[in-house]
Amino acid sequence: MVDRTYSVRPRSDVQVLLNRHKERRLLDQLVDDVRAGQSRALVIRGEAGIGKTALLDYLVDQATDCQPARAAGVEAERELAFAALHQLCAPMLDQLTRLPDPQQEALRTAFGLRAGNHPPDRFMVGLAVLGLFAEVARKRPLLCVIDDAQWLDHASAQVLAFAARRLLAESVAVIFAVREEPEQVEAPALTRLAELVLTGLPDDEARELLTSAHPGPVDDRVLARIVAESQGNPLALLELPRGFTPMELAGGFGLNSAELPRRIEESFRRQIATLSSATRRVLLVAAAEPVGDPVLVLRAVDRLGIDVDAATSPGAAQLVEIASRVRFRHPLLRSVIYHAATPEERRSVHRALAQVTDPVADPDRRAWHLAQAAAGPDEDVAGLLERSAGRAQGRGGPAAAAAFFARASELTPDPMQRGQRALAAAQAKHQAGLPESSSRLLTLADASPLGEFQRAQADLLRAHIAFTTNRGRETPALLLTAATRLLPLDVRLARDTYLDALRAAWFTAHLSGGANLRDVAEAARAATGPLPPTRASDLLLAGLAVRYTDGYAAGAPLLRRALRAFRGRDLSDGEGMRWLWFAAVTAQDLFDDDSLALFADRFARLARDTGTLAALPMALTIRSVVEIQFGDLTAAAASIGEFCAVVEGTEVPEQPYAAQLLAAWQGRERRAGELIAATSAESERRGEGSGLIAAGWMRALVSNGRGRYDEALVAARQAVDVDLDMGVLTWAPLTELIVAAARSGRPDLGADAFRRLAELTQASGTNWALGLEAFGRALLADGPAVESSYREAIDRLARTRVRGLLARTHLHYGEWLRRQRRRVDAREQLRTAHELFTATDMDGFAGLAARELGATGETVRKRHAETSSRLTAQEAQVARLVGDGLSNAEVAARMFISRRTVEWHLSQVFAKLQVTSRQQLRR
Repeated sequence: MVDRTYSVRPRSDVQVLLNRHKERRLLDQLVDDVRAGQSRALVIRGEAGIGKTALLDYLVDQATDCQPARAAGVEAERELAFAALHQLCAPMLDQLTRLPDPQQEALRTAFGLRAGNHPPDRFMVGLAVLGLFAEVARKRPLLCVIDDAQWLDHASAQVLAFAARRLLAESVAVIFAVREEPEQVEAPALTRLAELVLTGLPDDEARELLTSAHPGPVDDRVLARIVAESQGNPLALLELPRGFTPMELAGGFGLNSAELPRRIEESFRRQIATLSSATRRVLLVAAAEPVGDPVLVLRAVDRLGIDVDAATSPGAAQLVEIASRVRFRHPLLRSVIYHAATPEERRSVHRALAQVTDPVADPDRRAWHLAQAAAGPDEDVAGLLERSAGRAQGRGGPAAAAAFFARASELTPDPMQRGQRALAAAQAKHQAGLPESSSRLLTLADASPLGEFQRAQADLLRAHIAFTTNRGRETPALLLTAATRLLPLDVRLARDTYLDALRAAWFTAHLSGGANLRDVAEAARAATGPLPPTRASDLLLAGLAVRYTDGYAAGAPLLRRALRAFRGRDLSDGEGMRWLWFAAVTAQDLFDDDSLALFADRFARLARDTGTLAALPMALTIRSVVEIQFGDLTAAAASIGEFCAVVEGTEVPEQPYAAQLLAAWQGRERRAGELIAATSAESERRGEGSGLIAAGWMRALVSNGRGRYDEALVAARQAVDVDLDMGVLTWAPLTELIVAAARSGRPDLGADAFRRLAELTQASGTNWALGLEAFGRALLADGPAVESSYREAIDRLARTRVRGLLARTHLHYGEWLRRQRRRVDAREQLRTAHELFTATDMDGFAGLAARELGATGETVRKRHAETSSRLTAQEAQVARLVGDGLSNAEVAARMFISRRTVEWHLSQVFAKLQVTSRQQLRR
């Protein structure tokens, strides 16, 4: 929404809004919604001084029956994880015990209330904050207002945005005010929330505000120029004339041509310049102390030898309030005061703040102040920062640790140690999902005299950054270089890096600009061949190296051995988190549905239980694909909903492959087309050849599901033209090609595809593989072999979990029987197919089955809207999880919503299903 912003007029020391009826109505409605039990989130955007803070004040003043909670981003604290979140939530912590234990533990660790062995997962902290807001709001509606959100530390911004997006029925509002300036870098977490964009006042209201704030004589030409050059900015109208004499205002003066926010800053600087030296230093202490602690501020003032009366002088009181908290008249003032001081003045203030900060209770903030006080390299301070990095890692994760490592590197006198600390900072930034910052720090590390092992680590990090930002083209070659360099230094790390290189080569497929799958496999096999594998991942590497050099059939026995190792109970969580996804993909490639089900479930559960955010989207993608292949599209939709919540809340980039596969099986042609087009464009940009192959497969699947076999043939041929063993991305498009070729009169193309498919299925030998082979043979065969092949396919596939392929086999068997004029037999197969398709919401294929049944003379009743279709997606997921026996708290954690939202959804489910108990849902 774009609208005019608020202006403010001082009236007996009360801020009054001038006009702005539209914004008032919007905010009044927001408060009414919250009072009625709903939740709302809003981002207010605008330049400095446009009225965002006044808008927040209005909101709090109007909602006197709501509980206000306030926080503000502070530039000096951007690197301290959860600083702003603690500022907001500290008054609410008496409700902490009402949260589930894992969420309590995460929040206590994030706030430094307890020492954690591992950093709290941002996702778990977000759930905890969401739950805490909901519990606090049970008594009175809660208004959370966050000013200067552009200065939020990354951890707080991510968590608060996640909580804001997941609010629904908790009586909570979260409102952010964000300053928009060209040089500002906003936390991307806030970019997907509802917005109110503020613009300047119209000229008549700007004149009214200016004359009311400055009642003395003002030259009309001066007034017109101030109004014009302020561009309706309320703060500019109020502040620009300050610092000028009445004579200057009455007689005229020239405003400079700088950008408006700089003019406002200059106005503040002029006001500050009129104050005494002692008052300016008091203001600087308040600006440098980021948490607004008046005790610390006054202690530091005393430490600097400043008369404490300067803190309450009229000049200081005009700009800052020192009461239960330190609060500036306007958020911009803090930045102006801090940057107006000389470097030596800032260092002396930080030194004083470090001296009055408790080294036991708050060692990290003390170390940070000491770092800001350092004029040059200082190993003692750098050592303190490095130790703080370890604590920060446990409290705020890698992003927090990176800030301390980076500053420690800057202060380190020894060049080699400086490079090591810069490398540690770069690694932490990468782990935190900040590849650009990681690259900058890695450049600093490269310029230092690192040891050989650190050089290898730098190569590895460079490759991982490339994989994160652009999965394709050069990434396999970078990983291969790192693995080769690591081999004589750390065999286990080298083996893991070869596996990473194989993964990268699989993603790039035919778009690789350097090393392809075979190149990586040959290097891995030559480098690690003589060494006996000791871990499940070693066995996986050995099997993949053989598969991609000697062929699928040669590698299959070794890969089956690796899968047995991954099924073992001695697999560590660390190894599982890193490689279960690869084991699941390998199980799918080998048509091992039992291992695939086990690995997909274990990986998703492990990612959720350990709170490993970076892995959860991949885990949910794999599980969703498995559920689709097994014919449980309802479960797949729930997993995809969970996937979307994770990606939205965490900014972890992951392509929506499962969503497009689901849409294809459901026959939602328009939705599938949109997703395929989007992922194809992104895959092309990233050099992700596997995404382009998958797009061809999906298009062929959609067209086959609609009976448009000529279109399916074109799409499938594009997907199988890649002469690589891509596992499921090879045999799945081959399957669609065989179907399309058989039904469009091109058996020659189908025969070629069948030969390629049979090489894989024969080497696998599972019921899934041999059932698929029999299905393909039946489509292309003539005479008695057709029926025997269809019956073999049905027999084998019925022993597997793969329900979609089984239903398609019944469908095409029924089609063949109808063409043989065996209508009774055809109806039996087609009814089975139709029932399977409709039960799993595979509507495209269900339509084919219905048409074929109609051709046999049987009338197919239209499918009535079922109860589940009247539920929303979230209501259906709540009903399913409650029916599985989960508690409200467990459902909330699984769906990333609050318990109050679960309660609200459950009330809707009970009403729609006309049930009164959870037991009835289970039945």
